[in-house]
Amino acid sequence: MIIDQRTYTLAPTRMAKWFELYEKQGLPVQLRHLDGLVGFFRTEIGHCNQVVHLWKYDSVQARMDQRGAMGRDPDGQAFLAQNNELGAVTEQVSTILVPMPWSPLK
Repeated sequence: MIIDQRTYTLAPTRMAKWFELYEKQGLPVQLRHLDGLVGFFRTEIGHCNQVVHLWKYDSVQARMDQRGAMGRDPDGQAFLAQNNELGAVTEQVSTILVPMPWSPLK
């Protein structure tokens, strides 16, 4: 099992519009293709203007397969086009986390 930790830094003036776009168009596509949403967060203290979401996969290959299917979905492509047009995401970091043997989530 792996966790894909995705951290997006957003332009402060576009955060509300991005949250609305993501909730209405991005999240439904992801939930259709990615079956392991662990959590979705925004920073309150620390590095400002960030959202962090965690996705659980059985393996790196499963992640590649599921994200590939999502990328071919016309709704996913439409969301990405609108996301790019909005220009809210200024930085994206995707980190693959592997649980330790004693981790409760594994």
